[in-house]
Amino acid sequence: ASFTIAVNRAFTTRQGEREADFIPIVVWRKRAETCSEYLAKGSQVAVEGRLQIRNYEDKDGVKRRVAEVVAWSVQFLQRLKKQSLPEIPEEKEENQIDKIPLPEEKGESLET
Repeated sequence: ASFTIAVNRAFTTRQGEREADFIPIVVWRKRAETCSEYLAKGSQVAVEGRLQIRNYEDKDGVKRRVAEVVAWSVQFLQRLKKQSLPEIPEEKEENQIDKIPLPEEKGESLET
């Protein structure tokens, strides 16, 4: 399943308006079922995942490229009035890279 989130930019335009970026999110398995059941336009969520660049051909045969987030964690930031939201365990990706500590986390400097 997929959905799009709107992320407000940190700055405003010259007219004082705040712009938003619309980011496509892809979810799989149980997480996809839960998102399709509980998310609606305007729902506040926090998403963690990896950035994926995908090439495809549209219905007119034009080659396209899209950047999307493949989510391994989706947190619902508000509760629905009618139902409580279930806990969704975090899924581990098959090709997920282990977290590698950065040099500064080990007390080293990035400068040479």
